[in-house]
Amino acid sequence: MVEREEVRVEVDGRVLTLTSLSKVLYPRTGMTKGEVLNYYAQVAPVLLPQLQDRAVTRIRWPHGIGDMSFFEKNAPAGTPSWVRTVTVPTTGSRTADHKEGTLSFPILDSLAALTWAANLSALELHVHQWTVGADGAPAGANRIVIDLDPGEPAGLQECCEVALLVREALDARDLVATPVLSGSKGLHLYAALPEAVEPDVATALAKEIAEDLQKANPRQVTATMTKSRRSGKVFLDWSQNSGSKTTICPYSLRGKEIPTVAAPITWDEVTEGAEDPLGIEQLGPNNVITRLSERGDLFTSPTGL
Repeated sequence: MVEREEVRVEVDGRVLTLTSLSKVLYPRTGMTKGEVLNYYAQVAPVLLPQLQDRAVTRIRWPHGIGDMSFFEKNAPAGTPSWVRTVTVPTTGSRTADHKEGTLSFPILDSLAALTWAANLSALELHVHQWTVGADGAPAGANRIVIDLDPGEPAGLQECCEVALLVREALDARDLVATPVLSGSKGLHLYAALPEAVEPDVATALAKEIAEDLQKANPRQVTATMTKSRRSGKVFLDWSQNSGSKTTICPYSLRGKEIPTVAAPITWDEVTEGAEDPLGIEQLGPNNVITRLSERGDLFTSPTGL
C-alpha cells in the first residue's frame, strides 16, 4: 500500500497539496503520479494554449491503469474557487423539478489548474471544439477535427495514407490541416476555421468532407459509424465536432498500459508513415519532451494549429 504522503507546493501563486506522488499509475512501466505531474508541468507551455477557453472532460484513474477509471465532466466537489468553470445545459437531462439539467465543466487554463487536475489522477484531458467567450458563455467552434480510426487489419500506415487525402480535401476548402497522433490507434487532423461557427455547422462540414472521401475512395475510407463496415478501412469520424462531444487534447497523456501522448507530428512524418509501415508509431511522454526540446511546438495557435 502506498502511503498518502502530502507535499504543499505553490504554483502560479496558488497553494496546492499534492498527494501520493509515489503511487504507480502506469504499472507496466512504473510511471508514478509524481512523474505524471512532472510531464504535465514540462509540456504546460504548449498544452495550456490547447486548453485555453475550452471545457475539459477528464478520464481519471485513481488507482492507476488496469483499475477502475471514470469520465468526469462536472467540476467535482472541492474544486478550488479559482478554477474557472463554464456551465452549459445538458441535452435531454431533467432535474427533479423538471428543469433542464446543467453541467459545470472546469477550464484548465493555468499551470495551477492543470496541476490540480493531474493530482486527481486525471490522465486524459478531452476538450470540445467550441470555446468559451469572454462573457463566460459557450462560443462557437473555431476549428474542426476529423478522427482517423482504422478498422483491422488496417492500421496506422493506412491512416497516414488517408490523412494525405483528407489534407487535399481540406486544402480545396482553403483549410490548413495539422496532424496529431491520437496516442491510441490512429490520427487526428485539425483545421482552424476562418470564423467561429455553431457546432452543428462544423459537424456538417466535417461530415461532408468525410462522405466525399468515402465516395471517391470506397476501398480505403468509410464515413459510416457502423463498426461492421470498417474492416480494412479507415473510418473518418466527423461526429467529434458535435457540441456534446470531445476529443483528446493535443499533448494529453493517454490511459494505455504503456503511456502514450496525443502528439503533434509533421506532414513529412505522415508521408513517411504512408510509405513505410515502420515509419511512424505512437509516441510516449519522453519522446514528446525530447521532440519539444529539439523542434519546439508544432501546434502554435490557440485554435490548435
